[in-house]
Amino acid sequence: MNRKESSHHDSESLFNSGFLAEIHKPNGFLHLGHVKAIVINFGFAEYHGGICYLSYDDTSHAREEGKYFIAVADIIQWLSFSPAKVTYSSDYFDTLYELAEDLIRRDGAYVCYCSNSKTGIHYRTGGKWRIYPTHDLTHCLMDSFEGITHSLCTTEFQTSRTSYNWLCDKLGVHRPMHREFGRLNLSRTVLSKRKTLELISHGPVRDWDDPRLHTLGVSKAITTIDVKQFEESVRQYVELGVPRSIVVLDPVTAIIDNLPEDCLEIVELPFSKDPEFGTSSKDLFRLTPGTSVGPLKVPSQIAATSFEKDPTSGSVTIIHASYDKPEEGAKFKKPIAYICWISDCPSLKSPIKASVRSYNPLFTCNKPDTHPSSFLSVVNPHSEETFPNAMVDVCLNEIIHGAPWPKTESTETREDLEVTPEVV
Repeated sequence: MNRKESSHHDSESLFNSGFLAEIHKPNGFLHLGHVKAIVINFGFAEYHGGICYLSYDDTSHAREEGKYFIAVADIIQWLSFSPAKVTYSSDYFDTLYELAEDLIRRDGAYVCYCSNSKTGIHYRTGGKWRIYPTHDLTHCLMDSFEGITHSLCTTEFQTSRTSYNWLCDKLGVHRPMHREFGRLNLSRTVLSKRKTLELISHGPVRDWDDPRLHTLGVSKAITTIDVKQFEESVRQYVELGVPRSIVVLDPVTAIIDNLPEDCLEIVELPFSKDPEFGTSSKDLFRLTPGTSVGPLKVPSQIAATSFEKDPTSGSVTIIHASYDKPEEGAKFKKPIAYICWISDCPSLKSPIKASVRSYNPLFTCNKPDTHPSSFLSVVNPHSEETFPNAMVDVCLNEIIHGAPWPKTESTETREDLEVTPEVV
């Protein structure tokens, strides 16, 4: 594309139509901050009757992999957006090289010599090039080549606007409008591919899909959303259409002394979160001697009568209780609280043994990005708790290959890939 062809879009008619580019470096998986940028760029173009390209800035060849190219496209499609065209910076390497030489002749650049350790094989171009263009050179010129009218990015690139405009003007090519918006942050976590890579390499998290990573308004003000607010929004969405299951993280055996050994009652967990099926209490209420509670979703009560302890640790190992079922036709008296329970029923292969990972915030402070030492110094050592002896009800067998589902009460659970035939 020559320079005259690249300037056919009139930047003065700002909102009549628009050509935007959603630019991504294919060197990691996307996080929530990227989702905000995707929605702004594609949404802006859609609202004003324009189009938006997906542009890969594949100039950091040492960290680029094919799976990242695919992942970016998949996320955009999942968000219901369709790029008008998919482009790559590497397709313009020849043109960028010619313009770099032109810039040197115009006394606008100088020659820099780099060691061989800083060059290597490129994912798309192979070993053709021994040098690669920088982001600052590539970004503005690629926008210009593609006739982009509006270049929208987060505020950390605001200082780049000067070099962006200068380079386009110096080379006499079309200069798109460059504007910034505040990036999205979540409290007690980081939304940065670079910092996520550090977390993975240093060991606090396993990989890009670790649940502790989060792999809305538009303004120049940097947005920080409390992670609890975000998780509550996710919870409200998830609980509308997923199967329900009961999980007991730290189980204690309860023996119902006034029921026969072969007693069996089938209780079906309702799918919908409907108030008619009961509501959850935020107050924690335990089963203690002299009190009665209701087994969750069971129209009866149990009362603790005695308990047995481990003589060494002092921990309760067995609870003895009585089962109080209303007589036929009698009105059920609602208990003061409900507790989670799992039946011990070998004939139905219940319970299912499970090792459950419970997640807390990844960092101990709300804004790890701005911590005076390092974001790595405030990693929460208790961000992951493992309950190796947890139990799950048998409905898990039907949904184990499905989407994430909510565990009753405090959090959500999801299927873990690290399972064995003996333990989920």
